[in-house]
Amino acid sequence: MKIGVLALQGAVEEHRVSLGRAGAESMPIKRVEELQTVDGLIIPGGESTTIGKLMRKYGFIEAIRDYAAQGRPVFGTCAGLIVMAKRIDGGEPAHLELMDMTVSRNAFGRQRESFECDLEVKGIDEPVRAVFIRAPLISEVGPEVEVLSTYRDEIVTARQGHLLAASYHPELTDDYRLHQYFADMVESSRPAGSIV
Repeated sequence: MKIGVLALQGAVEEHRVSLGRAGAESMPIKRVEELQTVDGLIIPGGESTTIGKLMRKYGFIEAIRDYAAQGRPVFGTCAGLIVMAKRIDGGEPAHLELMDMTVSRNAFGRQRESFECDLEVKGIDEPVRAVFIRAPLISEVGPEVEVLSTYRDEIVTARQGHLLAASYHPELTDDYRLHQYFADMVESSRPAGSIV
């Protein structure tokens, strides 16, 4: 099993370290054709408008939509969550439009209002350590989206089938269990006998 980390912007190496701790092989994804060499994809944080522009410039919008349409798991963190959403509050055009949710950018304030906390996440036994940095939140979800965790009654982790999204940065802590959760999603999505 190999998981790709979209390497246009954000904490690519930190995600790869967490995946390694979870026992998954990983590689940075810099070109569209590399998508077909991995079983799952992480879209890291950064700045969502910039990531969206770079995805369009390098042909990743349609490529990742096609990838997800094949049933391959995709996990977006922070800005990655924003680019996966079907709707973005405030008029910013949506990017990948993969998950049936509305997101609010920078909902938890500016950089200086960043914080860490322990989150109860459905499907993970012990609380997960989460780092919120200019984090978005999920303001609304469709009927097929499962809420996995909330912080102060706001949705911060959600799953829609083979798609996973988190408002925070799980890769900036030593807690790799959300990456383990995603790796398990990837493993269970692979066809029997898959060699990719």
